[in-house]
Amino acid sequence: MRLKALVPALATALAAAVAVTLAPTAAAGPEQAPTAPAAAPAGAAAPATFTHPGVVVSRPQLDFVRAKVQAGAQPWKAAYDQMAASPYASLTRAPKPRAIVECGSSSNPNYGCTDERQDAVAAYTQALAWYITRDDRHARKAIEIMDAWSAVIKDHTNSNAPLQTGWAGSSWPRAAEIIKHTYTGGWANSGRFATMLRTVYLPEIINGAATKNGNWELIMTEAALGIAVHLEDRAAYDKAVKTYLGRVPAYIYLSTDGATPKPPPNSSIDTRDEIVKYWQGQSTFADGLSQETCRDFGHTGWGLAAAVHTAETSRIQGADLYPQVSERLRHALGFHTKYENGTAIPSWLCGGTVKPGLGRVTEVGFNALSGRMGISMTNTQIYTEGHRPSGTDNYFVSWETLTHAGNPN
Repeated sequence: MRLKALVPALATALAAAVAVTLAPTAAAGPEQAPTAPAAAPAGAAAPATFTHPGVVVSRPQLDFVRAKVQAGAQPWKAAYDQMAASPYASLTRAPKPRAIVECGSSSNPNYGCTDERQDAVAAYTQALAWYITRDDRHARKAIEIMDAWSAVIKDHTNSNAPLQTGWAGSSWPRAAEIIKHTYTGGWANSGRFATMLRTVYLPEIINGAATKNGNWELIMTEAALGIAVHLEDRAAYDKAVKTYLGRVPAYIYLSTDGATPKPPPNSSIDTRDEIVKYWQGQSTFADGLSQETCRDFGHTGWGLAAAVHTAETSRIQGADLYPQVSERLRHALGFHTKYENGTAIPSWLCGGTVKPGLGRVTEVGFNALSGRMGISMTNTQIYTEGHRPSGTDNYFVSWETLTHAGNPN
């Protein structure tokens, strides 16, 4: 054991008591659960039989959306119209595949990074358009985009390779699931696409990124779980779930964690000073605070979105992770939307200054926690409904008002 870890138990207990006393008790606002959620089994295993389509959206959810759009009901019709008018839904879109996608920090250099992310979003967009309209042209365009990349790509390189792989790898399996399991016109190269996911994407993301900012590992884990579903790879599914259940508690703080947030698993970050530095210098902790809150709300939004997407996929697969993470997710969504909605930033939080811009990332979480689980989420509701339709961030969050607003399935 390292010397720095030999802290007397009494000092640890005292520090925890002081932190609980000093930290604000209502920082997350009125996002209160009616009852404590039942705990799901720790390390939920892959299902015996996978559900398809089953990555972020399920067939019952898609059927609900299709019926709402056909009926002209809101907000789904406006959300569909927004999607249909986007370049991603264009039937003349030409994919831009590359053998090697090279992405440095902040995508600099950018050799295929934007093209790959946006083609993956386009494939998912076309798949959704196919399901809702039953226009074969959209299914064929989704197949064209996926085939173009599976015929060419060999690797991701440079420092942002894991994150880039996670971004694109989150959208690809959503598209592939819808096309493979609902389109009856055939997809001759579906096996080649699956091989691409297995050999090019999964190895880059399955082992996580313990010492990076948390949005990296959460996005990578979302992609790994989605790919595991599409491949019906139980070992990869189980590994992604294990990574997820370790990372979410290290990304979102609850006062029950003690004086300091939980350290990221498989990292050397474990002393208070190291944790404070990792949490962007924030030394006062309150329910719902994120490891990246004091970096900016934009990266935090990505981390929260990926955390919710992963839980959503697990629920569709019958091994629901929401009960294990719902307390953290509801507090985190409430905490950040409270300040996005205009509440003054207190002096204890990030030195009294934050960088807002959470993004339109709350729709899936709000629907799951408030709509299906019955948790009161006033701040999140105001923010979510005020940012409809949610559109796409051009990375990996796409059309979630369309797919998840008020969706009971």
